[in-house]
Amino acid sequence: MMNMRTLLLFAVCLLLLALPQFLNPYWTDVFNNIGLYTVLALSLNIILGHAGLFHMGHAAFYAVGAYTTAILNTQFGVPVLYTMPLAGLLAAVFAMVVARPIIHLRGDYLLIVTIGIVEIVRIALVNDVFGLTGGANGIFGIARPMVFGFKLKKPEHFFYLIWGFCLLTIFFMHRLENSRFGRALNFIKEDDVAAEGSGIDTAYYKLIAFVLGAFWAGMTGTIYAAKMTIISPEAFSFWESVVLFTIVILGGMGSIRGVLVGSFLIIGLPEIFRDLAEWRMLVFGLAMMLMMIFRTQGLIPPPPRKYDVLAYLKEAAGAVGGGRA
Repeated sequence: MMNMRTLLLFAVCLLLLALPQFLNPYWTDVFNNIGLYTVLALSLNIILGHAGLFHMGHAAFYAVGAYTTAILNTQFGVPVLYTMPLAGLLAAVFAMVVARPIIHLRGDYLLIVTIGIVEIVRIALVNDVFGLTGGANGIFGIARPMVFGFKLKKPEHFFYLIWGFCLLTIFFMHRLENSRFGRALNFIKEDDVAAEGSGIDTAYYKLIAFVLGAFWAGMTGTIYAAKMTIISPEAFSFWESVVLFTIVILGGMGSIRGVLVGSFLIIGLPEIFRDLAEWRMLVFGLAMMLMMIFRTQGLIPPPPRKYDVLAYLKEAAGAVGGGRA
């Protein structure tokens, strides 16, 4: 007999399958945006929520993935979805290159440096690096993706692609947070000095968190490029990183459910109050401020974990032979 969690997951999948039939194209596209931001926020959650690293440059990895897809498709004719793994890989390599020299930084210092990373990427795109990025105008004419010979054109078509990828991401993140690697990251977040004293290579784990988060953001960039068919540097500004950072903090650092709720509130709620355009941002900002004062742990923080401390330390210290858990 299926347990309650399985039944709930089955019901959610059925709801997602049926939802586009009850929405007009505008609201379907709003849900598409919510799905994209959910995946991006979940990828940031690896770095911010699990490893506890203040990272405000996530849009840079998103941009690398989107531009990789755009260049390969428009200039070399590679089908869009075929570029997805490579987009993620290049974003991960870029994350390794830029994160390795700064991984020892903490708190505000790391945050300031990562702000610089996203601005460097945006300026490089505007200046048309190697003549490939199209400068301020961006890249036009990105092909629609094909799935089993069917071309995705309408918002409802992309709905199934985006939310299917979102469900896959949720599954991956759930497995990650309950793995040895995820537990070690949370140990580092709580007290990296104690974690290092227990034999965990904290620099290694922080770097891998950056790489994993960037890989997933890069793949999401492929879907964004295919959906829009045009990309420009302004789509990957510092503001995008701020939105993702806010979603994770609002929902609850390290919480998958919190990220889902945060994405619906940050991306979906302003659309509901679009008729009150002159007031909605004031009310929304006030609500955010009050929540940050009275509920600093976020709307849905992750449940407390119970471990056998001695067994956990032994597992963490021996996870990757010789000091890499």
